[in-house]
Amino acid sequence: MSSIVTDAWKGYLLQLQKNPLRTKAITAGVLAGCSDTVAQKISGIKKLQIRRLLLVMLYGFAYAGPFGHFLHKLMDKIFKGKKGNTTVAKKVILEQLTSSPWNNLFFMIYYGLVVEGRPWSLVKAKVRKDYPTIQLTAWRFWPIVGWVNYQYMPLQFRVIFHSFVASCWGIFLNLKARSVAVKAA
Repeated sequence: MSSIVTDAWKGYLLQLQKNPLRTKAITAGVLAGCSDTVAQKISGIKKLQIRRLLLVMLYGFAYAGPFGHFLHKLMDKIFKGKKGNTTVAKKVILEQLTSSPWNNLFFMIYYGLVVEGRPWSLVKAKVRKDYPTIQLTAWRFWPIVGWVNYQYMPLQFRVIFHSFVASCWGIFLNLKARSVAVKAA
């Protein structure tokens, strides 16, 4: 069994090296799907909602993975050659002031419009109501993740690490993003 896991890991690392964007996108999509499956079960949904699952996976594949890939490449360029705690702190602060608010807002809008199929007026009301709490919670959680990511993860593993933690965060965000009408269903 361990040789299967070792071979799979080696194959994954090879794909990560040969096709980094594609591999990160697929990984983010799969992890988003795992996150949504857990969120559906936690929320009491008896039968897995496949359409919803696929749309959340699409979000991970088409947006979260590629966004993370290019974000970390950009951060590496901005802070090229700089190391140490001060640089890590600057990266975390920059990420928290730019991509964190955008990603949470974008997910809420995507979830409301695409996944739930709600009209813009309801999505906007949901965002107005819940976004501040979600973003404040994110600022309590993600800076620690960002610190670990920038301090200890090699560049090629940052999106994967981030995607794995994001799958846990996604459960919270997924449950918060749902509309009240959907909770009753």
